[in-house]
Amino acid sequence: MDVIVVIMLSLLLALLALLGDGPFRIVLGLPFLLFFPGYTLMAALFPKKGQFDTIELIALSFGLSIAIVPLIGLILNYTPWGIGLDPILICITLFIVIASSIALYRRRRLPEDERFEPRLGIKLPNWRGQSNLSKVLLPVLLLAILASIGVFGYAIAAPRGEERFTEFYIVASGGIAEGYPRELTLGEEATIILGIVNHEHQSTDYSVEINIDGEKVQEIGPIGLAPKGKSEQPVSFIPSKAGEDQKVEFLLYRNDESEPYLELLLWLDVKGTE
Repeated sequence: MDVIVVIMLSLLLALLALLGDGPFRIVLGLPFLLFFPGYTLMAALFPKKGQFDTIELIALSFGLSIAIVPLIGLILNYTPWGIGLDPILICITLFIVIASSIALYRRRRLPEDERFEPRLGIKLPNWRGQSNLSKVLLPVLLLAILASIGVFGYAIAAPRGEERFTEFYIVASGGIAEGYPRELTLGEEATIILGIVNHEHQSTDYSVEINIDGEKVQEIGPIGLAPKGKSEQPVSFIPSKAGEDQKVEFLLYRNDESEPYLELLLWLDVKGTE
């Protein structure tokens, strides 16, 4: 019944996670991530009784779970679904169900007296009667459990600040990140597309200043953007003097701040007219 109980609790957690937040979701989340994957894998690999004692089984279940869950996340990172709540929840639940099914199948192929049966009674271990491996694993297990609970509690209690930033970019006039103007003739106009995307979670006013070798040649704005608002517009400028490696600065200002918020650079070679 142990793996059946694990499957039922995992499906219950998946349902609670899909319906919303709650205390049961938090309580089930800790064993779901840190114990169930490793325990079901151990049950599938070692269906016979007597292969591990209780301390070894619990310690290895924690250790395997800590290895399995990041591995699932790494694999998801290279899939179209990416790393998110739903993909992680579905994949870990599937892993638990599949490993549990294999464990049930392998146990039922064994004689009844050889099948692993968990003991639910709580009993303090006899330290002297423990194997050397168990004596090492017991304190490691206790520290791992305490550390996991501490990290989990901090993750729940810590305030979750939303990341605030602004995308600021330039692309060539064709709308791609190549083919920028690099060489001009004095008096020739250069054109780029200037892009701004607001991820500040509030309405923000932007302005852009264009300098060539420290000389201000143009100012754009204000550009008011709502949260998640985007602005892309063509911008043209003309260098006022000839010279190689002229530094073109695009300085983004936010809400009338005196210092630039972001900066982009472009280098130009400007040839004189003959």
